[in-house]
Amino acid sequence: MTPSLKPLRDQVIVITGASSGIGLTTARMAASAGAKLVLAARSHEALSRLEREINASGGESCHVDADVGSKTDVQRIVDAAVERFGGFDTWVNNAGVSVYGRLEEVASEDHRRLFETNFWGVVHGSLAAVKQLRQRGGALINVGSTLSDRAIPLQGMYCASKHAVKGFTDALRMEVEEAGYPISVTLIKPAAIDTPYKDHAKNYLPAEPQNPAPVYAPETVARAILHAATHHERDIFVGAAGKLFSVMDYFAPRLTDKYMEKMLFKQQQTNRPAHRNGNSDRGLHTATDDLRERGGYEGHVAETSLYTQASLHPLVTVAAVACAAGIAVATLLGVRRTRGVPGARRAAQWGQGLIHG
Repeated sequence: MTPSLKPLRDQVIVITGASSGIGLTTARMAASAGAKLVLAARSHEALSRLEREINASGGESCHVDADVGSKTDVQRIVDAAVERFGGFDTWVNNAGVSVYGRLEEVASEDHRRLFETNFWGVVHGSLAAVKQLRQRGGALINVGSTLSDRAIPLQGMYCASKHAVKGFTDALRMEVEEAGYPISVTLIKPAAIDTPYKDHAKNYLPAEPQNPAPVYAPETVARAILHAATHHERDIFVGAAGKLFSVMDYFAPRLTDKYMEKMLFKQQQTNRPAHRNGNSDRGLHTATDDLRERGGYEGHVAETSLYTQASLHPLVTVAAVACAAGIAVATLLGVRRTRGVPGARRAAQWGQGLIHG
């Protein structure tokens, strides 16, 4: 059964990990579009502030303090959505944590904590969402990563958790479709994003961690998530860099290994010594309440992804390319037929400006 997805203004959307980064950006963007929101994260203070902000600006939201690694907590999110809004139309599994360090040096309790949030949080949320949506229909959106397809060093267990999320999501999608449930199941695969992600990660490295370039704005992911809430998409890469790494791994995995061994150890570390101020867990075991969308990446941050826009709107992209090609042909023909005529030269220059603008 083909899912029937409502416009955002008619939706109730559940977002986990709503207190920072991609989740926070998505919540604000969805509220601006008229969606009602159920906000979930571990930080009561951050969620309370966000709820007040959205409601004061004319939106409707409620929040639930929840650790998605707990099945009981996830059920409380469902109960809150049903009690406040009568249910939900889209569920976004976005909560995530990370650890920087070599696999052999990271404590097993940190590995397990990461998997509880990144993988089991998605499992608990997905199964709870399917149970509610299998009658009314809607969208389930899981935020994976470029690293769902291709692992990198120094974030090994994070990569493993995102590979697991991809496998789970793909299997669940097939089961949902075979059962005939009117649910769209989408996996979002962001590249490196300028969020507080690295600040909230536990760090075993001697230096402060950083995202490897290219880095994209969290709005690029939020737009992809909200697109998936209203359009039936299987998976969405956010950022051409992520797609490139996936293709490289498929066609030349050993060469990709060597490239990453050469580049990714250095590119994930700054020149600044690691903070050793007693707050080593950061957001792994304890909640943070800073309510920040961005992480302050010092290099260039891409505010849009032309690749992602093209993949989500192929007909528009083809039409735009065809239009540009038509203008180019018309301009060249005009130049040839009226070469030397001042007015024609000005028209030709105007046409070329449209092509490059």
